[in-house]
Amino acid sequence: MVILSKGDRLNLKLKVAKEAAKLIKDGMVVGLGSGSTAAMFIRELGSRIEEEELTVFGIPTSFESKMLALQYGIPLVSLDEYDVDIAIDGADEVEKETLFLIKGGGGCHTMEKIVDYNAKEFVVIVDESKIKNKLSYPIPVEVLPQAYRVVMKKLKDMGGEPIIRLAERKRGPVITDNGNMIIDVSMEIDDAVSLESEINNIPGVVENGIFTKVDKVLVATKKGIKTLKK
Repeated sequence: MVILSKGDRLNLKLKVAKEAAKLIKDGMVVGLGSGSTAAMFIRELGSRIEEEELTVFGIPTSFESKMLALQYGIPLVSLDEYDVDIAIDGADEVEKETLFLIKGGGGCHTMEKIVDYNAKEFVVIVDESKIKNKLSYPIPVEVLPQAYRVVMKKLKDMGGEPIIRLAERKRGPVITDNGNMIIDVSMEIDDAVSLESEINNIPGVVENGIFTKVDKVLVATKKGIKTLKK
């Protein structure tokens, strides 16, 4: 496991965000991910649009990425209007061999998956501390509020240890951009593809944070940027 200081991580995140911004070409529709590394990418993309006068449109995956895009001058469109040429997003954890991901630490995984899975190319940007031999991060599960108890019961029956994600500086549970709750479930992930579908088949589940459709991962290391592909 790679352990990085806070300063090292910030530096590596910036480097991989800059590298990802180079992938964007004039005329592209770009899926704008959520989280700290994706936020740096949005800033870098905004700089390219301003400096190079690129015509680029963004489709945000969260209220956060929407606000950042507006701040940095990225014109926004929607999936109702356009297909996504490329989606750039971060991850909480990446399995080294399969490139399967856990996402949703920020509670935005439902819209992230909709945009990322429907992009012609889905590129993940992370620092090397996020690369793991096996996924072990708790799986975020977005759930309709009316169904949280029965969903937790089903997750326990599947061998998981589910807990409701509670808000900070606010009483009660985290509420997503979609008005739902999040259950974080710790469990063995032996078959990520099957588990992704199995969790989503529980009535009341909106979406879970296992991502199994990734084109490539850009990894910022102290020795430079590495590209991982299946």
